[in-house]
Amino acid sequence: MQKHYEDNSLPELFRQAARAYANKVAIRHADHEVKFHTLDALSDRVAASLAHMQVGKGARVGLYGINSDAFIIAYLGIIKCGATVVPVNVLMNPKEIAWILDDAGVEVLLYDGLFAAAVDALAGELPELRKTVQIAGSHTAAEGHDWAAMMENSLPVPAPVFDTATDVAAILYTSGTTGKPKGAMLTHRNLAANTASVFRAMQLQPGKDTFLVVLPLFHSFAATAGMLTPLLYGAAIAPLPRFEPAGVADTIAAVRATIFLGVPSMYTVLLRLPDDAADKLASLRFCVSGGASMPVDVLRQFEEKFGKKIYEGDGPTECSPVTCVNPIDGERRIGSVGLPVPGVEMSIRDEQMNELPDNEIGEICCRGDSMMKGYWNQPEETAQAFHGDWFNTGDLGYRDDDGYFYIVDRKKDLVIVNGMNVYPRVIEEVLYQHPSIREAAVVGEPDRLHGEIAVAYLSIKDDMAVDADTIRQHCADQLGRHEIPKKFFFLEELPKNAAGKILKRELRIQGELERGIDPR
Repeated sequence: MQKHYEDNSLPELFRQAARAYANKVAIRHADHEVKFHTLDALSDRVAASLAHMQVGKGARVGLYGINSDAFIIAYLGIIKCGATVVPVNVLMNPKEIAWILDDAGVEVLLYDGLFAAAVDALAGELPELRKTVQIAGSHTAAEGHDWAAMMENSLPVPAPVFDTATDVAAILYTSGTTGKPKGAMLTHRNLAANTASVFRAMQLQPGKDTFLVVLPLFHSFAATAGMLTPLLYGAAIAPLPRFEPAGVADTIAAVRATIFLGVPSMYTVLLRLPDDAADKLASLRFCVSGGASMPVDVLRQFEEKFGKKIYEGDGPTECSPVTCVNPIDGERRIGSVGLPVPGVEMSIRDEQMNELPDNEIGEICCRGDSMMKGYWNQPEETAQAFHGDWFNTGDLGYRDDDGYFYIVDRKKDLVIVNGMNVYPRVIEEVLYQHPSIREAAVVGEPDRLHGEIAVAYLSIKDDMAVDADTIRQHCADQLGRHEIPKKFFFLEELPKNAAGKILKRELRIQGELERGIDPR
């Protein structure tokens, strides 16, 4: 693969696209459009305003918002001024958000007015946060800065010089092995390399394709595949802030979207659309699914109902994130996550990092220019994640005789809810804080709608009583919506081994028996 990105930063690559496709649409809606030259100019103004606030190379800027024009403009503006963007997961609770912003040392926070109350509450708890800027909504924070003024300024545009291999464009937080979030540092080269890979793998058509992106743009899959790739290669993005089946279908029809990115749960919900909705999806060339394993029956039902193929792929945040996808112009293997994208090597390895032969299960490892620089301020975690230039994904899988990869399980106990990582230990620590709970264990359970859900098994202290609703509210006070267990089971005693360790595999078996499945 030609590595034209190696010496070009993300701002340079975008400006090249903006010049080449100046009068083509970059952001498309049913009622308005933003062309490339306009998006370039508006994001320049954000960069200029940030530079005027003394934000420069290496500074971290938080971005807390829904899918919108403002989010895209702000993202580009942050990286244009040489700063590092730290996207905020809008499903997190204020305590989690405060921890991430503090850990990253965020100096300036750009936020949607929808989250004004949360920003007002946490701003005083972050000593390094010196400015906030509302980018949308009706609320105006007392100490904030006016977005409209940013959009109209005539300040000089900064021109930072980038070392693309080392300068960090984004820090994306993902769950850690201890439950403590880890910030994956993605350099300009990492992200540029992955967009080049996605461009080729998806056979993107510059000036013609429109990506319908309802996946949240704080998510690595949406940010790279759904936003940066089209914008660096002359295609359009149609951002949609809320997933609602009828709204998705109407928007696809209105903007004539050609590519839809989703996670399995979205395709499950889209199946609820009436049969005549197939006409509204007529413009799509294909759909892509990632973030979690796609149930084969959901894929087949979707394709039969709407006549559009779904190409399944995969990749962790640390890989920018796309590592593999079923080939658009080749053989698609149902149940497989496909072939490595151009520029990425994949290998199945044992615990000693020996490469395993085809059809043997081991850990999926990857290498290439899209592998992260490391975890922010966590050198030990970084060292554990790499073996030489190979990144250990933590996924167990195998490669078939033709080079197609299959994921069979997660090496760690991560639960994947709607494509987002949920770490059981985080939930367990919250559960243990409740005065009635003696023991707690959280496992994942397959779910047709969400991919997986978190399920909590609890034993209660003697002479105490508590119900599921009370525990659920306790969790809701401290966890993100996607982290709250969907089911609670109360046992006299949790199963343990001789050393006293709770046996989660026994709980999973119990859960299967509860669902009428006998795995024994």
